[in-house]
Amino acid sequence: MKTKQFQPRFYRNWLDAKELFSKRIAVGESDILISSDVDLDEDFLKERISDYRKNIEKYILCERSFSTSLTPVRVSKGAPLIVKDMAQAAKRTGVGPMAAVAGAIADYLAKDLKGMTKELIIENGGDIFLKTRAERRVGIYAGSSKLSGKIILEIDPKKTPLGICTSSGTVGHSLNFGITDATVIIAKSATLADAAATATSNIVKIPDDIKHAINFAKSVEGVSAVMIIVKDLLSAWGDIKIDKAKR
Repeated sequence: MKTKQFQPRFYRNWLDAKELFSKRIAVGESDILISSDVDLDEDFLKERISDYRKNIEKYILCERSFSTSLTPVRVSKGAPLIVKDMAQAAKRTGVGPMAAVAGAIADYLAKDLKGMTKELIIENGGDIFLKTRAERRVGIYAGSSKLSGKIILEIDPKKTPLGICTSSGTVGHSLNFGITDATVIIAKSATLADAAATATSNIVKIPDDIKHAINFAKSVEGVSAVMIIVKDLLSAWGDIKIDKAKR
């Protein structure tokens, strides 16, 4: 978890939540946008994110494979809870535990803020925790695909809290072995959605693999929907409402 230079995240403007208080918190590799109905204390947010990063980093010092493995690993009984949750999500999806790190930090920060907010959106590098009382429209960035920025997900508030996570083989710095421009997973937690998005995206080496990838996502308990974009192709399954972006 080394520090890197942050890239502009213009897609953050595609999440319709302008009436909320928003803060960008950058700690190490974590560049997080937090939007809420409450004007949250920035120092508190930074402290909690730092603590979760330190828990993961300290565990990696003892168990290096936790950060390098591309397949699930066992963790010790004394491992921090966030590490255990990452490992569990990895086990359910067949990827390395670090595939769930962004979603896990979002989930754990949401737990810290549970009693303070009624509306909460935590976006961590394209991975989102969402708790809302109003319908939200989430834009999808899919790199050079013709569909990038042209479609949105409509999120029913009654179905939140939930995680919405995106993985791509053509966009961003995260390790990915597939060719999808965007693989979006909706799940009961951002931790699971993050791991499942990576695992699902990895399957798609050619367009003909999309059906297999959809079936894989369907098989993961806790995943409620999946959407895959490869160039101008879009395939989806599950409890998901897709609309055209109004631009």
